[in-house]
Amino acid sequence: MGLPDHLATRIERLLATGERVILGIAGAPGAGKSTLAEAVVAHFGERAVWVPMDGFHLADVELTRLGRLDHKGAIDTFDGYGYLAMLQRLRARLAHIVYAPGFERDLEQAIAGSIPVFPETQLVVTEGNYLLDDDPPWPAVRDVMSEVWFIVADHHLRVRRLVARHAQFGKTPERAEVWVRDKDELNTLRIERCRHKADLVVTP
Repeated sequence: MGLPDHLATRIERLLATGERVILGIAGAPGAGKSTLAEAVVAHFGERAVWVPMDGFHLADVELTRLGRLDHKGAIDTFDGYGYLAMLQRLRARLAHIVYAPGFERDLEQAIAGSIPVFPETQLVVTEGNYLLDDDPPWPAVRDVMSEVWFIVADHHLRVRRLVARHAQFGKTPERAEVWVRDKDELNTLRIERCRHKADLVVTP
């Protein structure tokens, strides 16, 4: 998808301050957060970089230790404080490269140090489920960001996307449907409760 003109204009206004802009994109699983983030970065080119919150997924070995592997994607399966610390470094616009973690869907694991954020980068786009959540450290995460947008999508389309994604990355179709129903949609209820705190609601 291309970036709609009204969204590009909104970001340009933020960039006009001369400060580094950290744009958060929140929303339920499967709503299209990554697609929108990619569109923003494609539009702004070398001025922008995409740093996903998924890079702060706890590793499966740690989720197993915690007894939370079957709840991967819930708010407590992320290193929220680590994410906050990285965003604070990015907000400070340090004079050296900051390396952020990415997320490899084929492995379903975070990959440390895979995204370089250069000192001259003007726009950092980050997306994730819980950017507007009320529990610590998420209010502090929100405070670091210039704006947070909340993306919404048709429920049935979103569920179909999720089932297809889970099946693509290793789950049987039956297991994918159960996971979406019992895990992703439970997380969605929590995420949707914070929608009203967004600076902008985006409908693709």
